Amino acid sequence: MPDEEAVILYTDGACRGNPGNGGAGAVLFDKNGRVVATAKKFLGICTNNEAEYGALIMGLKEAIESKHKNIRIFLDSELLVRQINGKYRVKNSRLKELMKDVRKQLSMFDGYAVEHVPRSRNKMADRLANEAIDDELDMV
Repeated sequence: MPDEEAVILYTDGACRGNPGNGGAGAVLFDKNGRVVATAKKFLGICTNNEAEYGALIMGLKEAIESKHKNIRIFLDSELLVRQINGKYRVKNSRLKELMKDVRKQLSMFDGYAVEHVPRSRNKMADRLANEAIDDELDMV
């Protein structure tokens, strides 16, 4: 996959407790590093890993709707990166269902790459995930 053609996606899931109130955040950048889309969503009660998956699925759908064909994905969840890249098996039944959705979304792209980044490089997506939780809790 040529990097110059790829859109760049950062996603993060947040959870207040494990399980607890969860949120998802995603930031889509063009090849020049400009933000082209952001998304956030309250996920309800979920685990940390479910929140990570929820954020990725939301971000992938955003990229698909924007008609991008190649994508580079950056996540701060080593578990999720290793599961997507086939280094770890998905054992949890709920995560297996979420992985099916991830695979379905990834199949919509001509090419993709999934890489791990330190949490410090994922601040925008993290902020959006936490805002989604805060926004929901403020309405209650």
